[in-house]
Amino acid sequence: MTCQTYSLFVLSVIMIYFGRFGNSLILAQLQNDIDQLKADFNSSHSDVADGGPIFTDKLINWTERNEKRIILSQIVSMYLEMLEKTDTSKAHVRHISEELYTLKRSLPDGLKKMNDLMDLTKLQMSDLKIQRKAVNELFSVLQKLVETSTSLKRKRSQSQRRCKC
Repeated sequence: MTCQTYSLFVLSVIMIYFGRFGNSLILAQLQNDIDQLKADFNSSHSDVADGGPIFTDKLINWTERNEKRIILSQIVSMYLEMLEKTDTSKAHVRHISEELYTLKRSLPDGLKKMNDLMDLTKLQMSDLKIQRKAVNELFSVLQKLVETSTSLKRKRSQSQRRCKC
């Protein structure tokens, strides 16, 4: 329960990041709902700080917008899973869940991308069949890498030329 309660802080960050709340009245209402949820979970308990943050530390390593959308997609899914196991008869729980579902629908296929990464970590690179397949794909992978690298260099070069610093 400690992980669940401490992570409530990230809800408003996620929602603001995705630009869901241009209206400050909606954000204020959501903050009230989150405050009620914190009370439900007794998130002011002293053990909440043990071990540090569970989500906000992860966001530091994800710097690009599209990268952040992938990890935030996973975080939103975890919040939804947590809220499904709470008392959904409470209005504030339903409201937070509805807003998170709305955000989830606006996210790209972050889960698919995360699953792809997980699948890569499970590959048995000591397996001869896997090695053969990998060698067959090596040129294509290197080609994609070079294309990506060239594209990034071009973007950096263009932005440096535009800058009249």
